Amino acid sequence: MSPEELTAKMSDTLSENLSADVPENDSDHNTSGGQDNTLLGDIDFPEHLRLLDESQLPQVADELRAFLIDTISQSGGHFAAGLGTVELTIALHYLLNTPEDRIVWDVGHQAYPHKVLTGRKSRLNSIRQTHGLSPFPDPQESAFDAFAVGHSSTSISAALGMAIAARQQGIDRKVVAVIGDGAMTAGMALEAMNHASSCGINMLVILNDNDMSISENVGGLNNYLSRIFSGKTYATFKDGHKKVFQSLPAVNEFAHRVEEHLKGMVVPGTLFEELGFNYIGPIDGHNLPILLKTISNMLKLSGCQLLHIGTIKGKGYAPAEADPIGYHGVVNFDPTASSLPKKTNSTKTYSNIFGQWLCDMAENDPLLVGITPAMREGSDMVEFSKRFPEQYYDVAIAEQHAVTLAAGMAVDGLKPVVAIYSSFLQRGYDQLIHDVCLQNTDVLFAIDRGGIVGGDGATHNGAFDLSFLRCIPNIIIMAPSDENECRQMLYTGYRYQGTAAVRYPRGSGPGVEVEKEMTALPIGIGRIVRQGKKLAILSFGHLLPDALAAGEILGATVADMRFIKPLDKDLILQIIATHDILITLEENTIMGGAGSAVNEFLTTIDKHVTVKNLGIPDRFIEHGNALDLKADIDLNQDGIVAAGQALLK
Repeated sequence: MSPEELTAKMSDTLSENLSADVPENDSDHNTSGGQDNTLLGDIDFPEHLRLLDESQLPQVADELRAFLIDTISQSGGHFAAGLGTVELTIALHYLLNTPEDRIVWDVGHQAYPHKVLTGRKSRLNSIRQTHGLSPFPDPQESAFDAFAVGHSSTSISAALGMAIAARQQGIDRKVVAVIGDGAMTAGMALEAMNHASSCGINMLVILNDNDMSISENVGGLNNYLSRIFSGKTYATFKDGHKKVFQSLPAVNEFAHRVEEHLKGMVVPGTLFEELGFNYIGPIDGHNLPILLKTISNMLKLSGCQLLHIGTIKGKGYAPAEADPIGYHGVVNFDPTASSLPKKTNSTKTYSNIFGQWLCDMAENDPLLVGITPAMREGSDMVEFSKRFPEQYYDVAIAEQHAVTLAAGMAVDGLKPVVAIYSSFLQRGYDQLIHDVCLQNTDVLFAIDRGGIVGGDGATHNGAFDLSFLRCIPNIIIMAPSDENECRQMLYTGYRYQGTAAVRYPRGSGPGVEVEKEMTALPIGIGRIVRQGKKLAILSFGHLLPDALAAGEILGATVADMRFIKPLDKDLILQIIATHDILITLEENTIMGGAGSAVNEFLTTIDKHVTVKNLGIPDRFIEHGNALDLKADIDLNQDGIVAAGQALLK
């Protein structure tokens, strides 16, 4: 009998055994809510879940999925990812002794089912809202949240640290990291796996593979995982021969050699096993009986284990399955409708301004390249990616690589534009300093989500970019006050021969008309937009409308500073010649920000000026309504007026 015939025979035998031993889970149940939660209603914590018989768990999954659809459709929040992890969440809490055992969720937007099962079911409708539940796992919110997350690819490192800590303290504790296939593209995840195998600890990593992060996944690792899933013969054979032949040493050895042959033929190289992990999978992540049996067995094994499961983002809600990108994060919607409501607000966001500018520039400059670390939709690069595919580079969740890739492109004559969120640029800071600015490369950074972002909270607030950028040599930094200024600053930064950054907020601007024609602004020059006396407000960025409104009440001069670096020192000297009091205004941390730049300059001149810096205080700003959050820290018209009146007294 040939190896191929033997493989087919063993695969048939294994399929019969599985169908006889493991009942099929009805994973195609599709509901939009409204079920009688006869089981879920009695589950407030995992200890209640563990009182159930295993045969009842598929019903819990159906009820939990319906509850998520009903609740999030009314409140908004991360949606599709959580629907895909319902069965996995149930299996983990059923088998583990949480919170003593640790579950580390990567990113955390897939942890809504986890929140429901860990004492927060009644408050899920408050998620992402002011004083409501955190959008991501947060240990301050619940002991069941083992680690605070919000950015991707941290789970394996954190879980490894916990496993080492348990061993060193003599604690018998299981540690599980749940990471998505998109998050595996970040070097940090692979660094952690490479280290883990040398630590001699027990740890389970579950790779939740839905072929999606927010956008579609890209790159070689994604293709590798796709090939694993396509190699069904290999996967079935691998799972089966250990069962069928483990009591027959000679046959088992032959089967092992056949397996190695199939690895090379069907799955070129076993990356995870080369990194020192025992790899099992892929298995159906929506089949609870198989999940329970597999995870239970793997938790008993010694060493580093990796379970590869396949899930469907948006599982159980047909519109989300069909459009997992659109349903990744939602506002309230009608769950009985076949699609999300169309946006009726015609006001362009700053991201829209960037997306249109990028297309306009690419039409006339074949050297322009646009780079994004897996944020095509968020950065509004969809149209650009379709119209100019040869100039578009999605590098996956790899911010460090994105920055140095741009440096390499610039060194050899291209004109790279890196579209990146402020809080994501933090992850490429070393590369920004050493690979971009140190070489004075011609790279433009379009920094989105500068300032307070609202519902996504502390992990996504762009609170620090002006501070960490301003201290780097060889960079100019601009912050627009409206949509048209944003377009002109992007053009200015692109034409500038060197490193430039344009930092703009999430959402819409004041609604000014955007000029099609572009003009480069003079570098380091601001402008006075309202003339007053005694008190002057120096506004850096998009808070200018609040500054102008406050200026009317206070009778103050208002300046749109435009540039954080180089600072318009001549304008400041002009202002303090007739004003004794300054208020600096920025939606960035006060420490080291634009106001600090003004303070530093004032120490070099021989005149006393009273200065009040308004910005983000020295604490992390939590999630909630962005207007409420700004009001809490006096970053609005009322706060500016109150500060000005106190100074004038």
